[in-house]
Amino acid sequence: MFNGIVLVVDDEEEIRDLLEIYLTGENLEVIKAKDGIEALNILKERHVDLIILDVMMPQMDGIRACIKIREEKDIPIIMLSAKSEDVDKILGLNNGADDYVTKPFNPLELMARVKSQLRRLKRLNKQDEPDNDQIIINGLSINTITREVSVDGRQVRLTPIEFSILELLARNKGRVMSIENIYTNVWNEPFYNSDNTVAVHIRNIREKIEINPREPKYIKVIWGVGYKIEK
Repeated sequence: MFNGIVLVVDDEEEIRDLLEIYLTGENLEVIKAKDGIEALNILKERHVDLIILDVMMPQMDGIRACIKIREEKDIPIIMLSAKSEDVDKILGLNNGADDYVTKPFNPLELMARVKSQLRRLKRLNKQDEPDNDQIIINGLSINTITREVSVDGRQVRLTPIEFSILELLARNKGRVMSIENIYTNVWNEPFYNSDNTVAVHIRNIREKIEINPREPKYIKVIWGVGYKIEK
């Protein structure tokens, strides 16, 4: 059973209450907020393990709230939106969201995604063996305990999902990882039409670690196959 604290941010009281029922059923503590401003104020006072964040809200919408949260915190964020177009999904992922669910949603599917994020977070917070906590590849340094990343001494701030993808590729350097393999390893759930999700996160990582993302030094695309970090 999973334990942790989830912040539910949605302007619809019915949605907040529904998610509270399902989340508490998983032994999770729930904090509720009606908009982005209230959520940011809560985060100043409370520790939170995961955020479920609606996109369309008054006062401050979910996209702006996500950007603000990412300026200081690496908490996993699952975005909710009534819009299903790829452009809206990519907008959320580009601004730091770790996952995306469209309304109306199946509460059990959302709980599965919450559990997946918390499992991944638990793994990241678990200390590795002493000789296995630092990965260095051509100036790229990844500390798997502190989750710090630097490139030629320059600190790079990654979201939890971005870190997990980078760590997966780095631990398998020289090996091509398919999009499906990346998704199932990082999200811990079956792969289903998730090409855009992985591609957006890869693009975000490149923007942060590559001097020239158009000519990447670290993460290479193998067209029709997947991605790899060369030895």
